Amino acid sequence: MSKTPTDPNVKRLRHPLKARRLQVLNIAPVTPKMVRVTFHSPDLADFVSSSFDDHIKLFFPADGQPVMPEASSEGLRFPEGAERPAARDYTPRRYRKDVNQLDIDFLLHGDGPASNWVTQAHVGDVLIAAGPRGSFVIPDTYDWQILIGDETALPAITRRLEEAGEGCHIHVLALVHDASERQAVETHAHVNIQWIYRQAPGSDSPHSDPLLMAVKAIQLPSGQGYIWAAGEAAQMRALQHHLNIERGIEKSLMRISNYWKHAPEPAH
Repeated sequence: MSKTPTDPNVKRLRHPLKARRLQVLNIAPVTPKMVRVTFHSPDLADFVSSSFDDHIKLFFPADGQPVMPEASSEGLRFPEGAERPAARDYTPRRYRKDVNQLDIDFLLHGDGPASNWVTQAHVGDVLIAAGPRGSFVIPDTYDWQILIGDETALPAITRRLEEAGEGCHIHVLALVHDASERQAVETHAHVNIQWIYRQAPGSDSPHSDPLLMAVKAIQLPSGQGYIWAAGEAAQMRALQHHLNIERGIEKSLMRISNYWKHAPEPAH
């Protein structure tokens, strides 16, 4: 697959940095391990998210009391004496400008600032959010697209499917815990979703990478396409090596992002 001057080009957009005070309007399960929180706020009136893999930063103060930072040339600046709260990046899952509402999907994955917050959240709770700082816009004009990722990538993947036009041909490889984590998506595009389970019944190879195995097994369609992938850092490095080195796909036709990283094993 070679890049030619007639290829459609991705666009990089920049947005002004702004912190917003968001209030919880609704909390609803998407799957057993995914929860959707709907926020509303007049601060969302000028919110911009131009791409499905945008991310905003959510701040989770240890004492539960949100503190509004100020935007500066060096980034966000919290008031003097205020402790900078823990922050995590999240995909803007769905934005409804007419009612100033923003959906964020949270993956429940055990102990951590975000998981702990969402498991105890109530309607009326407040969080501070900032961003997105920029957008990486992939056009609909490629002959095909392949989206690859685990549960952390599903908010971006499902948003992409919802927003894609009728002429798009998209193949998805989604790694989830089990069949209960599958999500239904409404889309106008031509979509094929291949659900992959972390440990398939009867498998005797718990250390194998089912997502990488699935990617190696797919046959790329004809024409010019674009591959987007996101998930665990080591897994994404292996995917990029396979696609770029073993298959010869140019890096300009891929966007592979590290969304999280396995904690190192404790020393014995």
